[in-house]
Amino acid sequence: MSKRLLLVEDELGLELTLTDRLISEGYLVEVASDGETGFKRANSEIWDLIILDVMLPKKNGFDICRDLRQKAINTPIIMLTARGQVIDKVLGLKLGADDYLTKPFEMMELLARVEALLRRAPLLENLSADIYQFGSVKVDFRSAEVTKDNQIIELSAKEFKLLRHLIEHRGNILSRDDLLDEVWGYNAMLSTRTVDVHVAWLRQKLEPNPKHPQYILTVHGLGYKFAG
Repeated sequence: MSKRLLLVEDELGLELTLTDRLISEGYLVEVASDGETGFKRANSEIWDLIILDVMLPKKNGFDICRDLRQKAINTPIIMLTARGQVIDKVLGLKLGADDYLTKPFEMMELLARVEALLRRAPLLENLSADIYQFGSVKVDFRSAEVTKDNQIIELSAKEFKLLRHLIEHRGNILSRDDLLDEVWGYNAMLSTRTVDVHVAWLRQKLEPNPKHPQYILTVHGLGYKFAG
């Protein structure tokens, strides 16, 4: 599956050059041209990597990086800047950036660093295994707390256990019988309709549009699949 990259860059020429080259390398690239938009998208959507300029209108790259890390969003970040001072590089790394390139830079060097960070990404995910994010929803497995758009969402114990099981087996098709066994227990004298009801409740609370779910998907005749 192609990796999804967010480019936060206000210099149109560089934005077009980077976008074209990254797409030609097989990446899915989306662009934000100011800091506020970049932060909102980085905070509310799932990305494999963020390429972040420092000098941006409305919110600078240092502040974006700091605020994302404070929200426990550990998406790899490469910072771009026209500045060459060592202090700026140190500041960016201290605020949580994973790598740093000073303009002008060679395209091949950027591509190599993107590739290297994406190889490391599974290791970074393991470090933040207590928290999982999809869209604007953040699940903290340690505290059993779920938020959407930074607002706490109340889930019952069974709803949370079902959500966790779906996330832990994301990408796999799970039958209703399997979900009954794993979430409610082998001795639960319940019908598979119980699963459908709880899935509907989760969608109502977590999906952007419950009638057209993006994350908790029905696989007709087979069961459910989590696609976050």
